[in-house]
Amino acid sequence: MERDAPGPRVVVGVDGSPSSREALRWAVRHAGLIGADVDAVAVWDLPGVYGWSGPAADTDFDEANARQALERELREVLGAEGAASVRAILVRGTPADVLLRAAEGAEALVVGSRGRGGFSRALLGSVSQQVALHASCPVVIVRPEAR
Repeated sequence: MERDAPGPRVVVGVDGSPSSREALRWAVRHAGLIGADVDAVAVWDLPGVYGWSGPAADTDFDEANARQALERELREVLGAEGAASVRAILVRGTPADVLLRAAEGAEALVVGSRGRGGFSRALLGSVSQQVALHASCPVVIVRPEAR
């Protein structure tokens, strides 16, 4: 993940979950306050590529579908103009590893408290826990707005 422009930046993990959408909004507001660019990072992979797992459930999901989902989410959350103001980055791999690499040298790494999988009653998901423990920059963990 090479940087195009020097200067401060805020990295935000995007996965389509409600807390991820709140994290994206938070990251854009914060970046505006500190004059930073926003890198919206989404991670994709097929289940079973790393470690043990059952067969891939959605074998039609590929990089093109993942990119469309990322761009759609940016437009839905930020509007067309707001989506154009962030750098959309799509990387194949494991979420915690990709986000930790992307956040090197960033002002902050912003993630949602929980992604789409796992245990619905858990306060933190595995990715938010891992980046909080291992990031080289400050980490902001955003919970979804209460309904």
